[in-house]
Amino acid sequence: MLIEGVVSDRGSKYAVSGSAVRDRAEVEAFLKDLKRKKKYAKATHNTWAVLLPDGPLKNDDGEGGAGQVILQMLEREDLRDHVVVVTRWYGGKHLGEDRFRHVATCVRTYLDALRR
Repeated sequence: MLIEGVVSDRGSKYAVSGSAVRDRAEVEAFLKDLKRKKKYAKATHNTWAVLLPDGPLKNDDGEGGAGQVILQMLEREDLRDHVVVVTRWYGGKHLGEDRFRHVATCVRTYLDALRR
C-alpha cells in the first residue's frame, strides 16, 4: 500500500507505504521495489521499521529518530510482520521537532487505511 501527499509543511512532502513481510530479506525486497520508483529513490529520507519474530528492525535513513517513532507506533498497535516506510522529500526549511509529528501522522494514516 502506498499513500502519497499525507503531509506537506514548509516545502517538505511526506508519503507512507508498507507491506506484510516475513523476514529481513522481504523487508529489503520491499525497499528495493519502492526505490525502483525514481521519485522514491530520489527522496531525502525513506525511514522504516518492522517487528519481526527475531526482533524489531528500524532505519532512520538520515532522519535521526524517525525510525524509532515508527517502531514505537507499531509496538503500540502490536502490528507484527509488516514494514512501514515514511518517505520525506526535503523542502529546504528545517522542521525541527515537527518532523516527528509528521512521521506519526503518516503512520497513523497508514494504520487507519489498514483497518478499512
